[in-house]
Amino acid sequence: MQDIPKYAVIVAGGSGSRMQSEIPKQFLLLNDKPILFYTIEKFYHFDSSIRLLLVLPQKDISYWHTLCLTYNFTIPIEVIAGGDSRYASVKNGLAYIAKQNTEALVAIHDGVRPLVKEQVISESFRIAEQKGSAVASVALKDSIRKIAEQSSENVPRNAYRLIQTPQTFLFSQIWSAFCSVSNSQELTDDASVYEKAGFQVFLIDGNYENIKITTPEDLKIALAFLK
Repeated sequence: MQDIPKYAVIVAGGSGSRMQSEIPKQFLLLNDKPILFYTIEKFYHFDSSIRLLLVLPQKDISYWHTLCLTYNFTIPIEVIAGGDSRYASVKNGLAYIAKQNTEALVAIHDGVRPLVKEQVISESFRIAEQKGSAVASVALKDSIRKIAEQSSENVPRNAYRLIQTPQTFLFSQIWSAFCSVSNSQELTDDASVYEKAGFQVFLIDGNYENIKITTPEDLKIALAFLK
């Protein structure tokens, strides 16, 4: 598939509750710049031809435009109103792509993962074009135990991976999955939707710095990585 279009759907629907902030976490400052700016810049600097789609709650869109003016943020990005869940927000982003192309590659990424490495983005597009999917993941470092009602048991950590984003797919397949699979609590990410639709999920190596910033501690860790 030569010259297949590439998209990045950046989902940023979080609140500031766990961050103990009235400002949604994706807009909080990281080293004097909103977190979301770093995330967008990673994809743009990797390949400026990628179509960047930012999915935000409707109530936050005006604030986003204000931030762009305040910080002179000029990277071209199309803003789409999200839904009442992450699943619905991703589907809104995919529906936008469905109007543009019959086939594409689409990377779905959390807006509050600003420290993804460009080589992870590159590999995700490369493998997704070959295999249909490429989901960033890292090996566990700690021991883990499976919890039963009144006990627990050790399980081998090398049998498990921690899942990150980007999660990158052939558009026709991930769109088909979202059109055929309804939202439920067991669907914790886009790969879960894809897999439930009958497609095979392929894992690639992510990077440990690619944390999801959700708490004040995460913000401190991200700042340390950034420096």
